[in-house]
Amino acid sequence: MKKVMMIVAVALMSAMQVFAQGVKIDDKELVGTWVMESMQWEGEKKTMCGKATGYTQFKYYGANGEYACAELALSKDGKVVVMPHEYGTYTFKDGWYSEMGREKIKNAIVWVDKTTTKGTWKNRHDIWKKKNLPEKMVRYILDCCKAKNAPADIQQMIKQNMFK
Repeated sequence: MKKVMMIVAVALMSAMQVFAQGVKIDDKELVGTWVMESMQWEGEKKTMCGKATGYTQFKYYGANGEYACAELALSKDGKVVVMPHEYGTYTFKDGWYSEMGREKIKNAIVWVDKTTTKGTWKNRHDIWKKKNLPEKMVRYILDCCKAKNAPADIQQMIKQNMFK
């Protein structure tokens, strides 16, 4: 009986460890467009994103390592505001994730299934859904993110003329 209990305990611990790590999905499945479904700061109530709050986030992962992130919100007059966050590169291999050249983090992205990931950024827990979005819209958001990175000569002009 003790052996059976031990086997059950080991099997249960193994199952819990797999559940905690998420399911194993091929790294290349990250490629595409992702929309934040919810976020929850530690100690606070979960916030659902989308129509109910008029706020969400967008991430793009290109097959070539291209990366973009933007916040999207509905203004009081019903217009969409795209707030580019960053544009650059990402890496994702064997559970190790990095964006924008920052330090790689293990399990920053954990697969729930092929179209859902969960992760933690600082002390915020996010859930993301992979979405097939219209190409024209994706290109627009990517262009907004790219435009956030002003060319070096423009950066210098702004510093000289606006931050003297």
